[in-house]
Amino acid sequence: MRILVSGGCGYIGSHTVIRLIENGYDVTVFDNLYNSKITVLDKIEKITGVRPDFVLCDMTDIASLEAIFRDSHFDAVIHFAGYKAVGESIEKPLMYYDNNITGTLNLLELMEKYNVKNLIFSSSATVYGLPEKCPVDEKSPLFCLNPYGRTKLMIEQILLDLCNADKDFSAVMLRYFNPVGAHPSGLIAEDPNGIPNNLMPRIISAAKGKIKELKVFGDDYDTRDGTCIRDYIHVLDLADGHVAALNYVFKHKGNIAVNLGTGNGYTVLELIKTFEKVNGVKVPYSIAPRREGDSKSTYADNSFAKEILGWEAKLGVEDMCRDAWKGALNYE
Repeated sequence: MRILVSGGCGYIGSHTVIRLIENGYDVTVFDNLYNSKITVLDKIEKITGVRPDFVLCDMTDIASLEAIFRDSHFDAVIHFAGYKAVGESIEKPLMYYDNNITGTLNLLELMEKYNVKNLIFSSSATVYGLPEKCPVDEKSPLFCLNPYGRTKLMIEQILLDLCNADKDFSAVMLRYFNPVGAHPSGLIAEDPNGIPNNLMPRIISAAKGKIKELKVFGDDYDTRDGTCIRDYIHVLDLADGHVAALNYVFKHKGNIAVNLGTGNGYTVLELIKTFEKVNGVKVPYSIAPRREGDSKSTYADNSFAKEILGWEAKLGVEDMCRDAWKGALNYE
């Protein structure tokens, strides 16, 4: 079976391509390289022995995108492509709505035209906003705090409407919690362009001395140590979740949303201390005021993923910290 992977040179996309190849799928990647690098294909080939087909393409360019569908038949699409920085989305909302929504509509129109009826969509736990209770299950209220999150929620609604209109279409919307870690080979890791937004890349920047210290936003929350609690999931567990979702869409029609997390919450300070312990390094940090919009605690209820997809996370927070540091050292 051949799978088309949008944004397959990115952090989560590249790890998923590895897992797809290891599970016997033929893979075609398209990416505009806005926040990724073409050299990741060399690393995928080194790890798997297979170089996926690659097309340089922006999904907002429907003519170039259609050429991909004309040239090959695909059994399914895994859709990662999209802008993803929360802060940037607040500063440039029109850019985010145009790229993420218009690009996805182009992709879906071509899937319909070329009779590709199976989709895995890279959604996000940001669609839950500030959760009223934890753990968060798929029936929790949906509310987004920024344009990035709203594009994810809008695309979920588009997919729901499409599946209702086309009874042959199957879509799984995977709501990720906080992906961290790297391939254990160290060859592929999170390598954000510019100033990193997520916690693990900022921990690594502080450990490497690229920044003076890590700012921890708030230590007065009602948690174990006063810092926010999040559900961190190893990127390889996340990649395996996509393979499990593929197995599901080939056998079922319709639309479902599924959480992918570990079901365990760790505070910011616990993640820092674990990183220091397993890697033998110091992470200088200071406490800063709370950030507006940060929730006290967010972690997943994974029971639906286990029931529907037969999937659950296998790697722990120590694996995440160890692999993330190993990958970071290889990206010196």
